[in-house]
Parts: sequence; structure tokens; C-alpha cells
Amino acid sequence: MRATRRGVLGYSIAASSALALAACSDDGNGGEVDLEAQSKGAMEDYTADSQFTATEPFTLSLLWTEWPDLPITDTWQFFTEIENRTKVKLEITTIPFSDATEKRSLLISAGDAPTVIPLVYTGEENSFVSSGALLPISDYVEHMPHFQKYVEEWDLGGMIDNLKQADGKYYMLPGLQEVSVPVFTLIIRKDVFETVGGGIPQTWDEMREALVKIKAEYPDSMPLADGFEAWSLLNYASHAWGARAGWGFGDGMVDDGSGKLEYTAVTEGYKQMVEYFRGLVADGLLDTESLTAANDGSGGGSVAEKFANELVFAASGSSGTAIEFAQALNATVGEGNYEVLQIAPPGGPAGMVCEPRNFWNGFMLNAEVAESEHFLATLQFLDWIYYNPEARELLRWGILDQTYTKDASGKITLKPEYSLNAYNINPGAPTDIQEDLGWSNSVFADSTESRALKESYNTPTFVEYIDSVLSSRTPRDPYPPAPLNEMELEQASLLATPLKDTVDTNTLRFIMGERDIAEWDDYVAELEAQGLQQYVDLINTARTRFEEENS
Repeated sequence: MRATRRGVLGYSIAASSALALAACSDDGNGGEVDLEAQSKGAMEDYTADSQFTATEPFTLSLLWTEWPDLPITDTWQFFTEIENRTKVKLEITTIPFSDATEKRSLLISAGDAPTVIPLVYTGEENSFVSSGALLPISDYVEHMPHFQKYVEEWDLGGMIDNLKQADGKYYMLPGLQEVSVPVFTLIIRKDVFETVGGGIPQTWDEMREALVKIKAEYPDSMPLADGFEAWSLLNYASHAWGARAGWGFGDGMVDDGSGKLEYTAVTEGYKQMVEYFRGLVADGLLDTESLTAANDGSGGGSVAEKFANELVFAASGSSGTAIEFAQALNATVGEGNYEVLQIAPPGGPAGMVCEPRNFWNGFMLNAEVAESEHFLATLQFLDWIYYNPEARELLRWGILDQTYTKDASGKITLKPEYSLNAYNINPGAPTDIQEDLGWSNSVFADSTESRALKESYNTPTFVEYIDSVLSSRTPRDPYPPAPLNEMELEQASLLATPLKDTVDTNTLRFIMGERDIAEWDDYVAELEAQGLQQYVDLINTARTRFEEENS
């Protein structure tokens, strides 16, 4: 994964004809969609496991996030093949990865966003709902048979239900994962941990013991690193203390054990987590530079260099980061002289737990699509490209029997003249299917995956990682939904932002030793002075309402 970043009741899988779709639906913004009149290009016999091909060509505008080391080109085979198969031409608006979230928000707020807004994670739609800028797509999922099928087969209905906003509708569709394991966790030098550190750590206490031993053997090292401004490390580590932090902070609320919600950043578990990492920094076990270095999406950067030079032996990353670290080590330690391993997030006081089962990135739709004569065809196209298994395989591997082959057992093999360097497959082959052809792009390819597809491009050690997580870690319960109405959203945004700024600043200051942990009570008082209790009451009110309305 090059950036590696950034997840419905009554499922009927019956086909829909134009006549069956003729009924009008409320679009959630005071208008109506006449599906009979707005079905230009749509298929009458579109069903689950079928290829979508528009009955007449049309153009669909789409927002594309561009990674610094993967510039988009309109000559990519990805674009021509999608158009050949579906008769849908993608019209691209490009934004850079470095400030994609800000650029996307500006486009949506100004009413200038393209029809399709991909690379959206759950919760990112919240701030746009009250403005009417987004289509309430839950009103129309009955016309998306692939989505319905895999939500049902992979038992994701309850999670989809938790996407509902205060009006009972949801405004984004996520990428569906047959198996859900943390994307980011620890990447370690397995050989060093086994020979020096005493084995593979299963808990954070064991991790500390191992780091102490490694530091003694490699005194110039700071053996643990992050590389993502601490947001990755704190994200996967926080669950071991029953908290939420980093990328996974969300609204900051966790179940207090009595059915109410509390703010994670003032809980005892959060404090214990901060104290743990403060201890690592104090003992020279955690690379502080990696807690402040920004990542532009192009990879591990300086952490990969430190890994290669045996200054770091455990760091945050994904399966793609593990490959990057291995490639860096080849140039220093030498191939065959090391072993890199992605391990299950260590457990802690809260148990051998990991993040709740999760979705991956999906998409939102500009509300203006409700006025399109190609409205139904657009739904069918997105249902196909995001949720059809053949489409998902196409997006990852390219064209069957041209760029890859597939045997009777389902095993996929990239043809020798093609490489996928992001996953170290056929390195040195003249044509890279990602860089040169546009397949395996991060805008589409990572979204929805069966377990078999996920395993097809990853290393055997990543398959072991999946097995280790599923067999030894318990996902935490989903965070209780508490969708806010329009007035509450305005109040919450005024309160949440300064609270989160204070949390982020002081969490890092405590860990780095710039603020004494003895001042914890003062930190909590600062949050209280910023309206913490008002914020907690606001979220709990929304939570109670949601429970009553969805019991």
C-alpha cells in the first residue's frame, strides 16, 4: 500500500427493472428522484454478480487524490478499460495527497465537487450532511445488488446501520472487508527480536522488555519508531488500554461501562497509555523524531532508513511498509540476513484486543446527482466498480490473461513482463501495472476486498498476520453511534475542535517529556474549561435519542 492510509435491513438481491424503479423517493433534501425518468443508460436486468455495461455511454465526474510518487495520467489502461467495459468515461478532478482533506472540503462547501467523491472513511461525511451537499445514499441501496449481497454475506448489516445520521439515513458507502484486521500495526525485525529481545512480544509490557534488551545490544538505536506524527502508533496501541487515540480518535467518545459515553482523553486508560510511552522516551527506547515527522504518503521515509541502518527495529506500518523496510534492508544488511514481520497489535490492561471490526474507504455522492438523467446508471456503475468481485480483481490486477493469469484453484499470477513494485512482485519487469497502467491505484483498489483478493497480492507473512490477529485478538465492540442533528453538529464543532487540539498537543508533550505527567489534573481542568462536560452531554443526548429511535 503506497500511502496505506487512509471502512441496512431487509437485503433483497432481486433484480430491478425500470418499471419497478419508477416510484419516487425522497432525496432527503426536499426533492424527489423519478427513477423511471432518470434511468438513461441504466440496465433493466442488472443483478448481483453481473457486469455493468451502460445501455448508452455517459460521462461521470470524479474526484481523484494524487500521490506524490504516483502521478495520474490519462493514458493509463485503467481508464480505457473501465470505459470499454462499462461505457462510462471518468472525468477527473485532481487534488494532491498533501492537502486532500482540505481541498475536498472546499470543493464540497463551494458546491464545486464532482459527482463521485471517493477515498472517504466513515465519519468524514458528518460535517457535510446538514448542508444538503451529499446524497442520502441509503435511500437508494435497494438498487445496488452487489452492495446488498456482500453486506449480507459478510455479516456487516449492524455496522452499516451504525452509519446512520440523526435523520436515520446514511450519506456514504464504505469499502467492505470480508475479514477486518488492523491495517497499521507494528513491523519488527523478527530475527533481532528472537535472538536479542526474547521472542515476539504479545503485550506492550513484553514489548518494553524486548526493547530494553535490543537497546543494550544496539546502544546507538532507539528501537521503536512511528513515522506518522504519532497518529499511527497511538491509534493501534490505544485499544490495549481501552482508549482511542491518533487516527482512531474520532469523536473521542468511549463506553464508560454503564451505557453512557465518556471522553477518552481524560480516562485512566488514556493516562496509562501516555505514561507508558513517556517511559519509553525517557529510557531512549522510542525515536522521538519519528513522533513529529510528517508523512506525505510516499512511504516510510526516514524511518525506513533507520530500519535499514539498524537504528530502529520496530515501527508503525502496513503490509506495504513491511515490503519497503525489507527493500531498504536488502541494500544494507543483505537479502537473506534478516526477517521482517508484521505482528498483531500487542495487548495490554484492557486485554488482548484490537480495534473494532472496520470498513475501509468508500465514497460519497454530490447531492446534485439526484437531478441527473443518468442517476440510476450511476448507482449501478458504482455498485459494480466498488462491490463486484470481478471488478475488484480487475482494479487490483488488470486484465485477465493479459496482465495476469488465474488457475483452477483461483491462484493469481502476474505475468513475467509485468511488475507490481509496490508489493515487490516481479521487480525489474519492464511494465509496472500500477505506475504505468493505473491498476492497484489507491483511489479504488484498496476499498472492498474479499479475503482471497487481499491475500493474492500480499506476502505469505501477511497471510500469517491475518491468521494471528483473527486467532489471538478480539475486536473491541463497535463505538456506540451518536449521530448529531444540525444544531448539535454546529455546537459540537465549536467544542470538539479546541478540545481535540488540546488533547493532541498535550498528549505529545506528555510523551516527549515537555510536560510533567504530574500536571495531568491541570490538563483535565484545561479541557473542562473549554466545555468538555457540555460536549460530553451533547454526545450522550444524541446517543440516547439514537437508541430510542433505533431500538
